[in-house]
Amino acid sequence: MNKQSIQIALAYMSVVIGGGFASGNEILQFFTRFGLIGVAGTLVSALLFAFLGMQIARMSSQMQATSHKEVLYKLFGKTIGFGLDVVLSFFLYGVGVVMLAAAGSTLFQQFGLPPLLGGSLLAVLAIATLCLNVRGIINLISVVMPFLLGMVLLITIYSIFSYNAPLDVLNAVAQENSNRAADNWIVSALLYASFNIAVGLPMLVVIGGLTRDHRAAGLGGVVGGLGLGFLILVLNIGLFANINQLQNVELPTLALAANIHPALAVAMSLSLICMIYSTGVGMFFAFSARFSKPETTRFKWVSAVSVAIGLALSQFGFTKLVGTVYPLLGYVGFALILAIGFSWMRRRSAVKAQKAELKTYP
Repeated sequence: MNKQSIQIALAYMSVVIGGGFASGNEILQFFTRFGLIGVAGTLVSALLFAFLGMQIARMSSQMQATSHKEVLYKLFGKTIGFGLDVVLSFFLYGVGVVMLAAAGSTLFQQFGLPPLLGGSLLAVLAIATLCLNVRGIINLISVVMPFLLGMVLLITIYSIFSYNAPLDVLNAVAQENSNRAADNWIVSALLYASFNIAVGLPMLVVIGGLTRDHRAAGLGGVVGGLGLGFLILVLNIGLFANINQLQNVELPTLALAANIHPALAVAMSLSLICMIYSTGVGMFFAFSARFSKPETTRFKWVSAVSVAIGLALSQFGFTKLVGTVYPLLGYVGFALILAIGFSWMRRRSAVKAQKAELKTYP
């Protein structure tokens, strides 16, 4: 595996791993609350991440794409592709709203501050970053992401080996809460992969388009997808092992950190805020850039108004928004999965036909 494959794999993983993942709420709703069978769901998602990552990265490399619009237009045609682009833009905005709610939940769970205060602080920071073009802050925050990921893994692995209830009890407790992303574990696993692919599509296309080596791009997509699957599996097992201590908790990883040591919970909460901020700014930037040119006065107004409206919408609550926005985005992502699968089968058929033709005419 060469340097380009590694870069694509790491970039793919960083796009998908956001504030919602690090908080544990996504994994809890999409996998853990189905009990032991949720482990099988993580494997389904891992395979989809690997396959879709490979196809998108390879297609982008072959097209030398500079925007996700090129891929959407190729898969769906210009008219439908344009419509999907607009729909995806609004769902990216929805993810930004979820991050505002996540900020409120983090400060409330750890410090007892009103959720509106946490959301407002993040909104002010997001508007300042988008309007004042404070790129240095984003670059600084990006340094925190590997630290947070390492912290989440350490906390989760420690929690796996410190569970205090039999498996049958944990399985029963996990399934008591009906607050799940879907009614069926397979559908939930498919939704998780599809909504993340929909959110990560713009960045993955640009990354894949930067290399002319189609094989390296495809390999990077596969490795990144399997890496994501591993992280999801470990986090899901950690949450399941402690599910009896995570009832009515909006930020499970923060609760696990608090069980280990209060100081670790403080460090975790601050790191979470940084990742939530980074994800939120990225989503609001993508939405505003869809309707205005970055660094213009119009862009600043669109950014400020969209974040302010998002703050009001975020008051529905983090858990409720994750359980509503993400599955809806997942259903939109199904269209992408079907189109990518159809494109893959069509290409395989063309290759087989070409080989058969070569055998016929030696």
